[in-house]
Amino acid sequence: MRFTLVTLFPEFFDSPLASGLVARGAQAGLVEFARVNPRDFAADQRGTVDDRPYGGGPGMVMACPPLAAALESIPRPGRMLYLSPRGRRLDQALARELAAEQALTLVCGRYEGIDQRLLEAFPLEEVSVGDFVLGGGESAALCLVEAVSRLLPGFMGHDESADEESFSQGLLEYPHYTRPEEFRGLRVPQVLAGGDHGRVAVWRRERALETTLARRPDLLAETALDEADMAVLRRARRAAGPGLGRNLYLALLHAPVLNKFGQTVAVSLTNLDVHDIARVSRTCGLGGYYVATPLVDQRALLDALLTHWLDGPGREANADRAEALGLVRAATDLDEIVADVTRRCGQAPRVVATSARGAGSATPGRVRAWLGRGPVVLALGTGHGLAPEILERADGVLRPLHALGGYNHLPVRAAAAMIVDRVLGDLY
Repeated sequence: MRFTLVTLFPEFFDSPLASGLVARGAQAGLVEFARVNPRDFAADQRGTVDDRPYGGGPGMVMACPPLAAALESIPRPGRMLYLSPRGRRLDQALARELAAEQALTLVCGRYEGIDQRLLEAFPLEEVSVGDFVLGGGESAALCLVEAVSRLLPGFMGHDESADEESFSQGLLEYPHYTRPEEFRGLRVPQVLAGGDHGRVAVWRRERALETTLARRPDLLAETALDEADMAVLRRARRAAGPGLGRNLYLALLHAPVLNKFGQTVAVSLTNLDVHDIARVSRTCGLGGYYVATPLVDQRALLDALLTHWLDGPGREANADRAEALGLVRAATDLDEIVADVTRRCGQAPRVVATSARGAGSATPGRVRAWLGRGPVVLALGTGHGLAPEILERADGVLRPLHALGGYNHLPVRAAAAMIVDRVLGDLY
């Protein structure tokens, strides 16, 4: 693998490339490095490589002529990558993909970045090492060099080491131990010292699953899992206690909502909404589900429905349905719901509203963060959506589901399922 580093600071790489496995890989002929400095191709004696941005604004931009000449001087550029915070995220899958190449050229930006026309004139692929900003692309390039190099045959000495590391199988790595067997009263797990390699493999897989669930549950969404893995994860989830869902309360409001003419009204409740959103709430481990209506006859209808399933024939006919409907509480309005959640949780909840209109002011990630600090009431509107007074009093309004499409008329029970899944999924 030949790496060509295009950088204004070639000396930045002196120590890292002369240390550890990278240095040994270079000595063994597994990797080689070339450094190209765009200043060597500048038109003036000062080595100017940047200029002020068109349109004004702070900072400078790396100009086209020196950088283009630098790229064109590379005899074997291979795949050309530009380290940029707006690029494709560098992960283990991309590292494996790049390790199959024979040559890589890494362009390290500085200042505000490079002239956009360079990205159009050359086959530069933008790659990011994370959602943060660095002073330049050099340290990001080092991350890429090491991530790719260690996947080359022979680079690690024991190629199986790379297969067991974090992210290689979609999981974080299991814990490691070495001698002495006891340190300050802490002993190495007995299974690791027993010599049974089959049991060791099982133990390591289980610890990797548990660690990933605890620290990076998002990784599990794309990890290949079998039934034994799922059993381990279920045990770990039960042992950890209730997830974030325990702090989430759904509120299905039948007033004040809008009708199709934009008027504020109260609407009738729907049997399917009560049933299906209750089942979503139970499946996702939510704290509760409120059905709010100020209409006396609708409250009576809800009471009759719940009595049938919780205390009547429905309970014997379908215990699972009864378990879900046990989460349902009747309320008159949002104020009553907020007061009840405050009483149950010992602190006032944040209120998050939903709407099929507008741009929204909250995201699923922000709601998830709020759930980590206390209760949240998620208000869902029937009819043609929540009335403006509910949206105005909310701590945040979620962005509409599939907001970029032209059709946005989901039934509220489907919207509830999608929103809860986006906020919690199966992992939080």
